[in-house]
Amino acid sequence: MSEARALSLAGGRLAALAWGEERAPTWLALHGWLDNAASFTRLAPLLVDRLDIRIVAIDFAGHGHSAHREGDYALWDYCHDLLDAADELGLERASLLAHSMGAGVACLTAAALPERIARLVLIDGLGAVTTPAEESAEQLRKGLRAARRRRSSAPRYPDGNTAVAARVAGGVTPIDAATATPLVERNLLYEADGHVRLRTDGRLLWPSPVRLTPEQALALLGAIRAPALLIEGEDGILGERDRARAARAAVSDLSRRVLPGGHHVHLEPNGAAAVAEAIVAWTKSAQH
Repeated sequence: MSEARALSLAGGRLAALAWGEERAPTWLALHGWLDNAASFTRLAPLLVDRLDIRIVAIDFAGHGHSAHREGDYALWDYCHDLLDAADELGLERASLLAHSMGAGVACLTAAALPERIARLVLIDGLGAVTTPAEESAEQLRKGLRAARRRRSSAPRYPDGNTAVAARVAGGVTPIDAATATPLVERNLLYEADGHVRLRTDGRLLWPSPVRLTPEQALALLGAIRAPALLIEGEDGILGERDRARAARAAVSDLSRRVLPGGHHVHLEPNGAAAVAEAIVAWTKSAQH
C-alpha cells in the first residue's frame, strides 16, 4: 500500500499528507472539524491503488501541523485553504474527497466556483451547520462573548494513550480508540518532559459568531453542478433527519450510499474498505 509523504503548501502555511505518484491525477482531501489530514490514513491508500490516483490531504488552518489563523475560523474561510492548495498543485478543476466539515467546505466551494470543482465525494457531511435567522443575535452574542474571554492553554497529557482516551471520552461524535488514534497522533506536540499537548488552535472550540441560515445553506447546495457521491455511516450524523433529507434533495446530481459504521466510517478499521469500494464503483461508472 502507498505510504504517506509530508507536504508543505501555501508558503508553509498549510501542511499536508500525500499518497500515490506525483504523475497521477490528484484528488484533494478535506478533513472534519478538530481532525486533520490523518483522517484519510486508511482510505487513501486503498483509493490510490484502485483508481491510480494521487491523494493530497491538507490540514486546515488551525488543525494538525498547519499554521493557526489570525481572526475567525468561519466555514467559508476554509475555502481559501482548499483553493490555495489546488492552485499550488496545479488543479484547475479539483476532485474533492471530503469528510464532515470538509464536506461543508467542499459544497460551498462547488456552489460558488463550479468551474473549479470536477467531482465531490462527501463522507457523512453535506452542506453547512446553520442558525435560523431569528436566532442570529443570540449566535453573535455567543461568538463575541467567547472571543472576549481569556484564552486557555492547550490540553496537556502525560502520554499519547491518555490523549487518545480523552478524544474518545470527549468527542462530539462517538469514536473508538482505534479510529481516533491516527487523528490524535498527528495532533500531538511532544514536550521535553515527555508530556504531550494538542496542536489544535483552541479558538476552534469557540462558537461561530455568524452562520448561514437554513435557507441560504439549501440555496448553496442547489447551486452545485458537479456530480456528487454522498457516503453516510448508518450511525452517522445525517440519516433521515428532516434537514438531511432536504439537503440531499437540494443537490441536483447526487448518489447516496449508506454503509455500516459511524461518523468516521472512512477511518474505522472495519469501514474503510467498504467506503473505498463504493467510491471506486461510483467513479468508474461515471467514466463510462
